[in-house]
Amino acid sequence: MDRTAQLTARPTEGTLVYDPPPMPDSLHRRAARVLEANWTGTSTVPSRSLYPHQWSWDSAFIAIGLRHLSPLRAQTELETLLSAQWADGRIPHIVFNPSVPLDAYFPSPDFWRSSTAGRTAGAPRTVQTSGIVQPPVHALAAWLVHSADPGLSRARGFLAGVYPRLAAWHRYLLHRRDLGGGGLASVVHPWEQGMDNSPCWDAPLARVTPAPARSFRRADLDHGAPEDRPTDLDYGRYVRLATDYRDREYADGGGEFAVEDPAFNALLIASEHALARIARELGATGTARHARAERLTTALVDRLWDPKSGMFLCRDLRDGDHEGALIPERSVSGLIPLLLPGLPRDIVTTLLHTTRGPHFGLGDSTRLTPSYDLLGEAFDPHRYWRGPAWFNTNWLLESGLRVHGEQAAADSLRESLLRTAADTDFAEYLDPYTGEACGALGFGWTAALALDLLHSRPGHDVSSTGVATFEMRDKGGERG
Repeated sequence: MDRTAQLTARPTEGTLVYDPPPMPDSLHRRAARVLEANWTGTSTVPSRSLYPHQWSWDSAFIAIGLRHLSPLRAQTELETLLSAQWADGRIPHIVFNPSVPLDAYFPSPDFWRSSTAGRTAGAPRTVQTSGIVQPPVHALAAWLVHSADPGLSRARGFLAGVYPRLAAWHRYLLHRRDLGGGGLASVVHPWEQGMDNSPCWDAPLARVTPAPARSFRRADLDHGAPEDRPTDLDYGRYVRLATDYRDREYADGGGEFAVEDPAFNALLIASEHALARIARELGATGTARHARAERLTTALVDRLWDPKSGMFLCRDLRDGDHEGALIPERSVSGLIPLLLPGLPRDIVTTLLHTTRGPHFGLGDSTRLTPSYDLLGEAFDPHRYWRGPAWFNTNWLLESGLRVHGEQAAADSLRESLLRTAADTDFAEYLDPYTGEACGALGFGWTAALALDLLHSRPGHDVSSTGVATFEMRDKGGERG
């Protein structure tokens, strides 16, 4: 951990106390201020205005950055999220803050009705949540948070406390969500994959009858330009899917939407490797989890790799026969498996070519990797997940480049991420060509991941173990 500039948390007050670094570090200071402003006392909101609750994968990424400021607060971030876990193992994508007015965000707690509609699935009684999930970054985040201050982690029993919950989360995904029977986890709503408005969902969503526009009010349009947000038609389909899932009491397998996504499963695989490391820290071998991660990597290649496209694609399980069909849309999701050290070398080479080629333009025509194919018919540089560049996906790609020895490319992407984070005031996302800020400013994971890039990459103290270092060590043996 970089000890030259550190923020510590007072357990009784939950405030961050800043110790000035010996050299100017304005980006560090600015990022720390964003995370302080977004802190609620037990967790961090992505954005005070647009996203005023706790989001699942946001909190995982935020914890990865918080570990450089306050390992205690990073641990608390994950513990707060996991305390809202359902009995069936799912980690809900939103944990609602009861002090926030219902009309501040839609869908609100009274839409999800988790404590009643989710009773059969074991929704918690003392906190309101959504009923869907988000990508499983959590075990990876937990391991990195532990590594930032192992002494504090062991003293608090952090890993011993979160490990059973993370194991249950993975069991839920690997068993309840293997809807295609091929070993991969499926998402049952576009919001679960995290890239909510991706063109990858256009074909599967076309089968869904939208909810009437008068049946809901979009709070997101109070804070974002309509031309940057999902259309009313798409939003109506999101609402219909969520309503139907709720009315089935959140039972999996019967909905109109079921998709195997490469990024979702790549993050599950990376987190299986992380659970193996956690198991070893707790005195077990972790061998079975490493073996499971290898089997999942094989399944990912078998089911989602498309040589013609030069990348991984989503599989629509409701299209055609029981195997479903690949969705012919190029999304940044199909590049995220670069995170995995176990990919065949020929696939790695092809993915690197695709990342740098005309469809994504990294290091050539774009500042950061766009969320969608630059040459795709649906490309829009400003509309939510239909073209803009996002910091979390580029952070994952930067890590993947390091995993596969592409240090110069990773260094270049790191510098672009840090520069654009500073230039855009930690924007939610940006135009991949111009770098123009889009969405909310002072965005939680943008600030957090900028901190991680500042403190855990080459040229800095890496004792806290960045994700790329984690993957390489995991591949090589017991060091760590």
